Amino acid sequence: MSNQTEIKNYTHKQLATACFNKVWDLLDKKNRNDEDNEQMIHMCHTSFWHWTQVEDHTPTNMSVGYWQLARVYAVVGQGENALRYAKRCIEISEEAELPAFFTGYGYEAEARAHSVLGNHVQKKLALEHALELLEQVKIEESKKLLQQDLDELSETN
Repeated sequence: MSNQTEIKNYTHKQLATACFNKVWDLLDKKNRNDEDNEQMIHMCHTSFWHWTQVEDHTPTNMSVGYWQLARVYAVVGQGENALRYAKRCIEISEEAELPAFFTGYGYEAEARAHSVLGNHVQKKLALEHALELLEQVKIEESKKLLQQDLDELSETN
């Protein structure tokens, strides 16, 4: 790999990570307004795009990126977009045979999207898939994170 390629990859990774983290700051913001929501959507897409520009990006990078896009769209109430990216997260996670944590979060995102859309039966099915995968998660901290999000979803309609 040339020095210029290494610099390009490093730059894209840095920008992708910075945007990803900024999205989390906005997701955690208590009184987010419409401008914050729009910025959050743009930052999330920017993060994802920068990962696609890294020559050695992985299916894990793409899975996490699709998952974050799904989460952002669910949070802003755009269920169709949330569902689209949740399904992409599941697809790439399954195709790459990623650990259960990533596919489980794909189904968590799908359940969240169905919740926004008012599709209660589909939400329940997605939650069931996520719970099955939760049992396969080996890393205890990862399992706890997924469990918390699934518990939160189970408490909503």
